Amino acid sequence: MHARSAFAAVLVLTLSACDIGRLTVGTTAHILVRAQPALNQESDYQLAHDAIPGTLKTIEGFWVVDPDNAELLGLLTEGYCQYGTAFVEDDWEVAKFAKKLDEIEFNNARATNIFTRCLNYALRQLGERWQTDLFGAPDGVARLAHDTDRDKRDALMWAALALGSIINHNLNRVELLAYQPTVKLMLERVVEIDRSHPPSRPDYAALPHIAFAMLYSATGIQTGGKPAEARAEFETALAKTGNRLLLARTLMGYRLGLVNNDQKFFHDQLKQVLETAPSVWPEQRLANEVAHRRARRYLSHEKELFQ
Repeated sequence: MHARSAFAAVLVLTLSACDIGRLTVGTTAHILVRAQPALNQESDYQLAHDAIPGTLKTIEGFWVVDPDNAELLGLLTEGYCQYGTAFVEDDWEVAKFAKKLDEIEFNNARATNIFTRCLNYALRQLGERWQTDLFGAPDGVARLAHDTDRDKRDALMWAALALGSIINHNLNRVELLAYQPTVKLMLERVVEIDRSHPPSRPDYAALPHIAFAMLYSATGIQTGGKPAEARAEFETALAKTGNRLLLARTLMGYRLGLVNNDQKFFHDQLKQVLETAPSVWPEQRLANEVAHRRARRYLSHEKELFQ
């Protein structure tokens, strides 16, 4: 009896010393990572649009309990960036085409906030140097990027995409426009890492090239844009996904069609997207549903875009 009592006492003391909440969150984080493909495979755009904010806040609650959990940080970083790109920017774009100024301003500010969350979580993964030096001189950022190892590749990619998106939603703020070279430095390091250690996920391999394409197609060649380089980057993204990431083709048709004033290219690329079933890549069904949604929108405004 004495031995059993002693064992029970030790067990109670051991459990008391542990943070049960953190242990539970750790197990839950593993499950959430394994369950993530269910969202990427979703075919109902509106269901995902409405469900993701609650999911993100739930994960954020777990993270508050265990702020050092790398899996939760990864889910939040990707989750906020993808939510901003697929849904908040979509709402913003709908408002822009409808010329609803109040909704444009609201969704523009909301996009900035969402991408800032993504950036903050990414920087937390990258470490204190990034958190303090990101907004310093470009040569300092270049050193930071060079020192970033492959194990931080994904966090670096999301940080670059988030910062680029923040800039895109604040084009009237000169102090933010000054960080465009920073975004490019970060993306260049990601691509450099990918050359020797290609990502296991094809969508991750494509994303830096889509980001470069968006940078190069922000304006026409007359005002410093690089549409030829943009097309090459879009086509690289498509090649890395076996032509299954339809959003890359949607953006290529829309952006390059406009900057080159090439209505035929615009129409043909978007038509090709709509002729390809979103299920062509089941693992990225939701991204392809977003691509179809935008392709339909752009084609419905074709006449006014090419007046």
